[in-house]
Amino acid sequence: MSDTLLTIIGFSIIFLMTTLGSSLVFFFRKDITPNVNSFLLGIAGGIMVAASIWSLIMPSIAMAEETFGNLAWLPAAVSIILGGLVLALLDKVVPHMHNGTHQEEGPKSHFSKSMKLFFAVTLHNIPEGLAVGFAFGAAAVAGESAAYISALGLAIGIGIQNFPEGAAISLPMRQVTNSRCKAFLFGMGSGIVEPLSAIVGFFLASHLIVLQPWLLAFSAGAMLFVVAEDLIPDANISENPHTGTWGFMIGFIIMMILDVALG
Repeated sequence: MSDTLLTIIGFSIIFLMTTLGSSLVFFFRKDITPNVNSFLLGIAGGIMVAASIWSLIMPSIAMAEETFGNLAWLPAAVSIILGGLVLALLDKVVPHMHNGTHQEEGPKSHFSKSMKLFFAVTLHNIPEGLAVGFAFGAAAVAGESAAYISALGLAIGIGIQNFPEGAAISLPMRQVTNSRCKAFLFGMGSGIVEPLSAIVGFFLASHLIVLQPWLLAFSAGAMLFVVAEDLIPDANISENPHTGTWGFMIGFIIMMILDVALG
């Protein structure tokens, strides 16, 4: 399989899995139970944390060793903070509403509740797409099949966690829009930003080679921010402690296995 085809597959997976998750709105008459929601969001959070560590932060530190020596941790540390700061800034300038807590953030606007939910999920899908794009961009520079397989493993992991995320927006959206088709389109639409972000990330990482350690850790920081800001609170782990926690651990293990097996 060619490297180009692997890249196309990787970019497609993250969108298709969101679409598949969103399609669950056609199969469930009612919203999923709090326990199931907690478990699925826990899995998504676990995958994102593991992906941030194994697929982004550790490679970032390894890339920086030649240039920074004993300070190889510096680009990762700085970029993780920057990734979180950018997401925090976007939270302030984009009107949106958290799905689990229904807390509104950003400037006041006349957008509907459905649009604010859509903006929230779409906004936080950007770092996932960037992470996949950065990984494939770094693989393109390395020119090794193993690097492409490792990047594909990251895409598969992100895709797996996109499945419950797609369901997490389409199912509540059905209650807001009173339409399964509209809810599905909102869910699917929220995933379009990921392959677009992946394309941007690919060209940044493949053309700005010196910034690769910084870019990888930046996307990791943004993903960690999403986990702490949204996925864990939305999972309501305080009300469903075991289901959310076990989901998180299972998600972490899934991504760890993918990274070790394919990386």
